[in-house]
Amino acid sequence: QTTACLSQVRQNFHQDCEAANRGQINLELDASYVYALLNFARFFSGQSYEEHAEKLMKLQSQRGRIFLQDVRKLTL
Repeated sequence: QTTACLSQVRQNFHQDCEAANRGQINLELDASYVYALLNFARFFSGQSYEEHAEKLMKLQSQRGRIFLQDVRKLTL
C-alpha cells in the first residue's frame, strides 16, 4: 500500500486519543527543532572563528583600530 492509501484509512481511534497523539507529535517536533537550532548556532559560532574576515579584523585590531563600512543589505 502507498502512503496516500494508509493516511486515508481511519483506525477508529477515539477523538481524545487522536488529539493527544497529535499533541505529543507536536511536542516531539518542537523539541527536535530547538535542538537543531542550538546545534546550528554552535556550528556557525565555531565556523566564524575560521572565517578570513574574522582573522583580518583581529589582525587590524592588534595594529590599531578597525573602521568598518556598512555592510550592504542583500537583495533577492
